[in-house]
Amino acid sequence: MTSHPTSPISADASAPSRRTVVKAAAVTAAVAPALLGAAAPALADAPAPAFLHGVASGDPLPDGVLLWTRVTPSAEAVPGSGLGADVAVGWEVAEDRGFGRVVASGTATARAASDHTVKADVRGLRPAATYFFRFTAGAAVSATGRTRTAPAADAAVDGVRFGVVSCANYEAGHFSAYRHLAARTDLDAVLHLGDYLYEYASGVYPEAKKTVRPHEPRHEIVTLADYRTRHGRYKTDPDLQALHAVHPVVAIWDDHEFANDAWSGGAENHTPGAEGDWAARVAAAKRAYFEWMPVRTSTEGTVFRRIRFGRLADLHLLDLRSFRSAPAKTGSGTVDDPERTITGRAQLDWLKAGLAGSDAAWQLVGTSVMISPVAFGALPAHLLEPLAELLGLPAEGIAVNVDQWDGFTDDRRELLGHLASRAVRNTVFLTGDIHMAWANDVPAKAATYPLSGSVATEFVVTSVTSDNLDDLLNVLPGTLSVVAAGAVKAANRHVKWVDMDHHGYGVLDVTAQRSQMDYYTVSDKRDPAATAAWARSYRTLNGTQRVERVYQPVI
Repeated sequence: MTSHPTSPISADASAPSRRTVVKAAAVTAAVAPALLGAAAPALADAPAPAFLHGVASGDPLPDGVLLWTRVTPSAEAVPGSGLGADVAVGWEVAEDRGFGRVVASGTATARAASDHTVKADVRGLRPAATYFFRFTAGAAVSATGRTRTAPAADAAVDGVRFGVVSCANYEAGHFSAYRHLAARTDLDAVLHLGDYLYEYASGVYPEAKKTVRPHEPRHEIVTLADYRTRHGRYKTDPDLQALHAVHPVVAIWDDHEFANDAWSGGAENHTPGAEGDWAARVAAAKRAYFEWMPVRTSTEGTVFRRIRFGRLADLHLLDLRSFRSAPAKTGSGTVDDPERTITGRAQLDWLKAGLAGSDAAWQLVGTSVMISPVAFGALPAHLLEPLAELLGLPAEGIAVNVDQWDGFTDDRRELLGHLASRAVRNTVFLTGDIHMAWANDVPAKAATYPLSGSVATEFVVTSVTSDNLDDLLNVLPGTLSVVAAGAVKAANRHVKWVDMDHHGYGVLDVTAQRSQMDYYTVSDKRDPAATAAWARSYRTLNGTQRVERVYQPVI
């Protein structure tokens, strides 16, 4: 996504079947502190070795889960330094928080070669079960984490519930959305749909006068050491640590894990020569990502994979950066060129086969950029420039956002045609990237919608902190965006709702009867104690392929 002015691989898996209903938005930090214990000490005050970057779990399977931590073996062994001795790390998984019933344990080695990060791919666990885990290094004991396995692949599952987030810019605000999700006890996992971190130099995005807190390193990240350092900075955030400590996270990347508007051969925010070779930068970014994230690596070193939640839902996760063609020009015929691709041939074939062959009631597709078409004409002049910047469009001729599927219409046409011709029902696209919340029908043909019908639905979550329209206009939420949202909806009848102003997160609740997205907003991204409130809900009923408004969240 353009966010500032310039600049066959399957790990089939699944998640829980139970439904522990909650005290959700009203609870701010009841669960996370108990699991995390005291805040991580500053390195200068910490004995070595120490666990300063929290613990995490991810990619749940029916019989296992991936565990993660990072150990600091000595004061100089900071992220990205390459310094510090190898350290033996033990891990334990138990059925109780007190570790009286340990069911799995093992050892690993934290090495400077992997930035002293550690992963344990634990197997032999029970399906749809909650577990607690921790790490040890010498006398040091990590915070206790909580995780959950997926249900058995053929299990009849009553429901599954996910937190859904994207676009967390460390400098733009505090991660209160993560804190509120960490306080919920009803989530089976959290889906992170990309832009987990940002690559910019300090004071670039947002500009220095709007920076809430500085990231490290202060320069734009380009090298392996840079990306490691930035990941390390993010994982000192207490709200992010809280999220990872209590929920398994299922993550994909978007562009800012590399550089703005990345594609297979470069990026808008990459200058060949001055910033080195693009392939080397991508390799460094991917290596650091897999070191620092609780994500399984595919055989192709990418993140597209499939995770199963019993017979209720298959979650198909996409990588829309590694294989995409060079950007097209907005409004040009190149967006329809069949030689251009956003998925790559192998990934698109994998996705189509997975959708058509699934016996799950719901097909959830994690896509980092919006698949629903967006085209609109004139807007008031004072809205053109900021909205064009947010959508990645030229202000003089707003037509499509070529960084989204709108720039790769042949791939979209093939995929949506596949859904229609194979009668693939209940496909729900889950999307981030655009720093706004949307609820859309995905039309077979936008020009003739609603007569031509809808073949899927799409729920887009807003950003955790990254700038949206009210930030760019420097006005109160809703002041001018009502006009912009009205223009978008008038020109795109399949768009049922768009919120261009707020920051927050989504909670997706899936049952056999419907998939419902509850949208939550935080009061002020600049306030570390920001509150959260329910904003709106939309659902798609089984078999309809359409979204409709719901007037209360799932509880």
